[in-house]
Amino acid sequence: MDKPRQINFWQKWRKVISALFLVTALAALWVMAAPSSERTLRVDVKDLVIASVQQGIFEDVIPLRGEVMPFRTLYLDAIEGGRVEKIHLEDGATIEEGAAIVDISNTRLQLESITREAQVSEQINLLQTQELNLARNDLEHKRNLNDLDHQIAIESQRLARMRPLIKQQLISAAELKETEDNLVYLKKRQQLIREAREVDQALQAAQMKQLRDSVTSLNNNLTFARTNLASLNVKAPIAGRLTAFNLEPGQSLMPGERFGQIDDPDHFKLMAQMDEFYMNRTRVDQTALAKVDQQEFPLRIKKIYPQVIDGQFRVDLVFTSAQPANISRGQTLQLRLQMGANEPAQLIPNNSFFQDTGGHWIFVVSADGKRAYRRDIKLGRRNSQFIEVLAGLNINERVIVSPYTTYNDIDFLKIY
Repeated sequence: MDKPRQINFWQKWRKVISALFLVTALAALWVMAAPSSERTLRVDVKDLVIASVQQGIFEDVIPLRGEVMPFRTLYLDAIEGGRVEKIHLEDGATIEEGAAIVDISNTRLQLESITREAQVSEQINLLQTQELNLARNDLEHKRNLNDLDHQIAIESQRLARMRPLIKQQLISAAELKETEDNLVYLKKRQQLIREAREVDQALQAAQMKQLRDSVTSLNNNLTFARTNLASLNVKAPIAGRLTAFNLEPGQSLMPGERFGQIDDPDHFKLMAQMDEFYMNRTRVDQTALAKVDQQEFPLRIKKIYPQVIDGQFRVDLVFTSAQPANISRGQTLQLRLQMGANEPAQLIPNNSFFQDTGGHWIFVVSADGKRAYRRDIKLGRRNSQFIEVLAGLNINERVIVSPYTTYNDIDFLKIY
C-alpha cells in the first residue's frame, strides 16, 4: 500500500521564494543602474585650484590705483560765447593771477551794453525832470501859502480894528460880516492848499521812489552787461598752469563752452576707482597709504562720488602730511585703503570662484581628494588676497577656488 507523499516547506514555497528573489535581484540591479538625481561631472585635478581653510588675521584693506590729479582746478568757460580775437598764452604755460589769456569779441553783448546805457540815461533824465517838477510845485504851494498868510494877517488886523468901530456905529454890520466871511474863506483856502501840497508830495515821492528803483535796476543790469563784456577779455583768476587750452584765432565759442583750465602746479590729490561692492563700506576720512620709492605717504578720502559707472565709483584722496616729491599729473600710484580693523578669522583665498557663486556656495573636497561636494557657505569681508569665512566651513577643509564657469550648475564633482 502506497504511503501519501509528504511535501516539505521548500517544495511547497520554492516557486514563490524563487520569484521573490528574482524580483529583489532585478530591483537591486535597477537601483544600481538607475541615474542619480545629483548632477555629476568628472574633472581633471590639473584643472582645479584647491586651497585649505586657514585661521589667520584678516587685513581689511583693498589695493587701489590712484591717478595723480591737481588738488585744485579752476575751469575756464566762455560764459556768453563769441569769436576768438587774440590769444596771449599757450597750453601748458605757467601764469600769474590777473594775466591775460585770450580776448573774445561778442557783438550782441556790445549792443546790449550800449542799449542799457541809453536806457539808464533816459531814466536818469526822467528822474531829474520829475525832481524839477516836484521842486516847482512845492515852490508854487509855498508861494500861495505865503500870500494867504499875508492876506489872513491883513484881514485879521482889519477885523480887529473894525470891532470897536461897530460899537460906535462908525461902520455897518454888513462890512464887519463881509470881513469875517473873507477871513474864513482865506483860512479854508489855506487849509486846502496845505492838503493839496501834502497829496502832491506823497504822490511825487512815490513816483520818485519808483524812478530811483528803476534807475538802480537799470544800473545793475548795466553793470552786469559791462561785467560780461569785460569777461570777454579772459584773465587768470588764480595763479597756476594753463592746461586743456587749444584755441585758434577766429574760432567761435558757444555760450558756456569750456576752453581750458588752470591747475595748481604744486599740490596734488589722487583719484581712484573702486568696485561698487565697497560703496556701503566707504566713508569720508578713511585712511590709505601710498608707497613711493620705499617710503609710505598717508592719505585720507576727501570726497566720494555717488555715480556708479561700469560697476565702479570714484573717490578723491588727499595727502594728510607731506606729498611725494617729483610726482606729476597723470602719474599712477599704488594704494592700500584701510576699510576696517584687522581681526582673527577663518580665511580662504580670494579667487575666481567668487565671481561665479557670489560667495553663497563652494565645492568642498573630500578627505581622499577624489570627490567634491557643493556646500552653502556664508562669507564676509574681502581683500586682495583672502575672503573671511563666517559659516559653512571648518579649519583645514579643502575647497576649490578656481573658476566654476563649466560646472556652475553641478552638484557633485568626480576628481581624477
